[in-house]
Amino acid sequence: MGFLSGMKIVELNEEKCSVSVPFKRLNQNPFKSTFWAVLGMAAEMSSGALMILYTHKQKPSISMLVADCKGEFSKKATDVTTFTCENGYLIKEKIKTAIETQEPQTIPTTMVGKNKAGEIVATFSFTWTIKARKQG
Repeated sequence: MGFLSGMKIVELNEEKCSVSVPFKRLNQNPFKSTFWAVLGMAAEMSSGALMILYTHKQKPSISMLVADCKGEFSKKATDVTTFTCENGYLIKEKIKTAIETQEPQTIPTTMVGKNKAGEIVATFSFTWTIKARKQG
């Protein structure tokens, strides 16, 4: 679905990830703006890519799940919307803690979506839960 929507990662580093999604016919709702679920998909990817960055090939492997999601919409999305998550270091620390303690961790993340003019279109928060799998 991300491919069909035109969603793409425009920046990914240890600190943050930005994901853009265009305003196009396939992504439109009847009100001539980007459908809220398309915006949510891009928002989730901006935190999810950071989760994958820090869990890829981790020993032991890490299970992860979105436990909660909230969205606030400020403006109609009528052009490219770019979501940025700046929780990379928090994610890294929580994964380290999960491995060291073998205790599940909760990671609150926030993604702010802006249009080309830099105006906030939507803000999402996803709460991820992680757990280090038992080795053996």
